[in-house]
Amino acid sequence: MKESIQVTLEQLRETLHYHAVRYYVEDSPEVPDVEYDRLMQQLLKIEEENPELVTVDSPSQRVGGQPLDGFTQVAHEIPMLSLDNAFSDDDLDAFNKRMSDRAPTANLKTFCCEPKLDGLAVSLLYVNGTLVQAATRGDGSTGENITENVRTISSIPLKLQGEGWPERIEVRGEVFMPKAGFDKLNELALKKGEKVFVNPRNAAAGSLRQLDSRITAKRPLAFYAYSVGVVEGAELSNSHYQRFLQLKGWGLPMCPETKQLSSLEDVKAYYQDIMTRRDALAYEIDGVVIKVDDIAAQETLGFVARAPRWAIAYKFPAQEEITLLNDVEFQVGRTGAITPVAKLEPIFVGGVTVSNATLHNADEIARLGVKVGDSVIIRRAGDVIPQIVAVVQDRRPESAKDIVFPDACPVCNSAVERVEGEAVARCTGGLVCQAQRKEALKHFVSRKALDVDGLGVKVIEQLVDREMVETPADLFKLSAGVITVLDRMGPKSAQNVVSALNKAKDTTLARFLYSLGIREVGEATAMNLAQHFKTLELVQAATHEQLVEVSDIGDIVASHLTSFFSQEKNRAVVEQLLELGVNWPAIEEAADDQELPLEGKVVVLTGSLSQLGRSEAKAALQALGAKVTGSVSKKTDILFAGEAAGSKLTKAQDLGIEIRTEEDLIALIS
Repeated sequence: MKESIQVTLEQLRETLHYHAVRYYVEDSPEVPDVEYDRLMQQLLKIEEENPELVTVDSPSQRVGGQPLDGFTQVAHEIPMLSLDNAFSDDDLDAFNKRMSDRAPTANLKTFCCEPKLDGLAVSLLYVNGTLVQAATRGDGSTGENITENVRTISSIPLKLQGEGWPERIEVRGEVFMPKAGFDKLNELALKKGEKVFVNPRNAAAGSLRQLDSRITAKRPLAFYAYSVGVVEGAELSNSHYQRFLQLKGWGLPMCPETKQLSSLEDVKAYYQDIMTRRDALAYEIDGVVIKVDDIAAQETLGFVARAPRWAIAYKFPAQEEITLLNDVEFQVGRTGAITPVAKLEPIFVGGVTVSNATLHNADEIARLGVKVGDSVIIRRAGDVIPQIVAVVQDRRPESAKDIVFPDACPVCNSAVERVEGEAVARCTGGLVCQAQRKEALKHFVSRKALDVDGLGVKVIEQLVDREMVETPADLFKLSAGVITVLDRMGPKSAQNVVSALNKAKDTTLARFLYSLGIREVGEATAMNLAQHFKTLELVQAATHEQLVEVSDIGDIVASHLTSFFSQEKNRAVVEQLLELGVNWPAIEEAADDQELPLEGKVVVLTGSLSQLGRSEAKAALQALGAKVTGSVSKKTDILFAGEAAGSKLTKAQDLGIEIRTEEDLIALIS
């Protein structure tokens, strides 16, 4: 009885495999869908009644199994590399010349060309004709095991057809979502009130990386083979194109637009033809892939670090459309940069619906001569970032309005600064601007600033997200009881943070100036300011002319300093910090005739410094009169050595040079 059931199952499986190939590979189905469904239901019923007879290559296994906890890693026996790009016929000619120069006797006359599908590269491993493993490309050397998800893709055979296939063969190709399937998927999502996918590539990638393969099984994914990797137990054709035909004969689908071409001019014509028909194709593409057809020539040419020398992706120009500019909004980034964002009449371009585009800065607005109400040409540069490239002047309405760049920050109302020679305008409210809050606080507590131990990035983000702090001064108002409400912050950890904040109140003027996050005021500049002016009050009151007299400070940094301290809100935060106990030792004035302790000395720094940043230490030494160099020589007077000092320390010892520690340097500064 069991034997007859097994025979029936094998016949059903073979029949279903055959019809799947006719439908997905040959594109010539022999039975209507209802008949295929009837055969599948018959198979499912018998397997349900006889679970011990279910095989891994059964068509029933396409429905998906139990969810996974995570994806395991798969090492690629042969790396899955990416492709270099060409963007013009000249680039293609240069590619061809590089090959000819490297392999002048190789057969480089014939090419295999195919559309460059916008999907996800995968590797399929067949052993004795059965699919046993599927993996993503990953970083090229290691990918993720997605076998269970790939089994659900109808166009991928679970068992190879025909005969003559190798005992072990790795087939590589692209998993993608056809346009029609993508549209239906999004229509269904909209009806359910769920989030829609941005484009077919994102949909394919998201579907393929589901931990629950039953979800993948419901997604309209497809596959086209484009090459082979590991091959054992059989010889394949020496022609890349003929290998495609071999794969097709074994039930693996190939892109119907794949062509074998006999000259570079034919390749260029193929590129133009595919680009012309791009929108009519059933799938998204962003160029064509051109490969030397002769396998022996491929092996002779070999690879560079990340790509084969015998293949290239000839990318399409960015797609363009015309739409209406309805408005311009000004967004403030985390560093204070103010970016004008064009609000557009939604338009489908480059595979996605675009409703926003960057205008970059005031110079770009002036260059384009664009106004609100204009018809504008939108391009998705690289098929990724939408931008306005031109104005359709003859469509400009009388009601078009000039775009006025704001003088005040749209978030915090602080003054907007634009330094001469820079294109970007920035908010000067670094300590109070909500848009810059997280970055300002992260910088304030960083090791080279006030160095608050235990107050890391995740804690700062929680404090801001929960609206518990707005400015650096608010940090010193926190109590341990308040901090314990944060994730993974127990009473002891919270008390440690409060203790670290109290400890950080004792600092130096240089560190305090650096902690304020004034643009282009790094450790060395902060040290120079402190040594030159001696007090915070003098730094705040310094004029542009006085600032440029300081070592290493030019017009731009001076402008940033005056802009920062001219903002009343910034000065108010500084005052709060002082009231809350932030302090530093006074810097003593040197007598006019007093020689600096390291005046005229040639000094070298080496090793890791635990209490000072390298730039801060260098600035401190220069302020003490030293000339700081990068290498040890007979002219070196002193070597300051931190931890793990290497060859410089050895050389200094050999030359009998005076060696001091980081503690000696700190004592000198104090």
